[in-house]
Amino acid sequence: MLKGKVVGNIVSTNKFDALKGFKFLDIQLIEHDRLTDKHIIAVDRSISAGIGEEVLVITGSSARVAVGDINAPVDAVVAGVIDKNQN
Repeated sequence: MLKGKVVGNIVSTNKFDALKGFKFLDIQLIEHDRLTDKHIIAVDRSISAGIGEEVLVITGSSARVAVGDINAPVDAVVAGVIDKNQN
């Protein structure tokens, strides 16, 4: 699982049928509590994460399971929004 910050939306009007209705987010990865120069595009199927929020991202075959279609061409999906108050 990865940690990242939503930095943008990705708009794609032409895509595989299996991806229709999915929201795509540009996620800047966080490592050791610092933003990196690395980015990943992740599907947000039902979490409704917004720009500026920190999120958890599932990758690999688990991402396809998370979107509910093991044949979907997805390799990253937002699994949750990280709460700011973690005290």
